[in-house]
Amino acid sequence: MVAQATTWDAYSKLWPALLDQVYSVVRALDQERWQNVMLYLDDQPSVEVGVLLEVPFDGDGRVVASELPAGPAATTVHRGSYAELGEAHEAVIGWCAAQDLERTGVRWEIYGHPDPDTDQVDVEIYWQLVES
Repeated sequence: MVAQATTWDAYSKLWPALLDQVYSVVRALDQERWQNVMLYLDDQPSVEVGVLLEVPFDGDGRVVASELPAGPAATTVHRGSYAELGEAHEAVIGWCAAQDLERTGVRWEIYGHPDPDTDQVDVEIYWQLVES
């Protein structure tokens, strides 16, 4: 992953370049496919952009090994277009409020591979919960 503090306005243009940095390193690893991951550590956002790997990785320059947060999380799977991803986040936030669950603010997305016929994608969405 590559870590970066940014703004939401800048992030929409920045994440592809961050992912390209990761790809340039992980392409040399012995793994055929991976899933993209976006980890949002706060609302600034401070982000970690990377991929899930099944092989050991020591890091290379700005691209370093990282782990997704442990502990309880509220989750959903978004199936559809990227444009509707925000609605899935809002659904998780609403569910947490209805269940009286407190979120830490840390959240992440794990991206499936787009369907070549429809361009729709499955995205796993997680919001870390405060442990009780």
